[in-house]
Amino acid sequence: MNNPLEYSFNEIKIGLEHHFEISIDEKLEGDFAKISGDFNPLHMDEQYAKKTKFGKRVCHGMLLGSFFSRLVGMYLPGKNALYFSQNLNFVEPCFIGDIVIVKGKIINKSESTKMIKIETTIKNNTGKLLVEGIAQVLVR
Repeated sequence: MNNPLEYSFNEIKIGLEHHFEISIDEKLEGDFAKISGDFNPLHMDEQYAKKTKFGKRVCHGMLLGSFFSRLVGMYLPGKNALYFSQNLNFVEPCFIGDIVIVKGKIINKSESTKMIKIETTIKNNTGKLLVEGIAQVLVR
């Protein structure tokens, strides 16, 4: 999807949600390492990662967190979004090869400030919570 949705402030209702899936593959992980400059061996070196408590390579947590930008800027609310803040709690690790579901749900809106609060979550395809947080977004 290259064209964002375009919810106006009045169209946004508490409980409105959107989600999408992403496959965490080798290319995505490598591209994120190049962009971020984070080449920690836990993310990049299978032999090193095997010796850790995780037993295999762990996806960058901030790669997962970056998907909330897509959620807000493309879907919820989409074109009229201006990110104000986002908190993140990394609950469980994500691994190369996982499929993740990125979800947002409107939990509050302020008429006076035109701000919405979005409960943001990322789960793997077995339903395990990986990342949770709250986004605050100004709807222009």
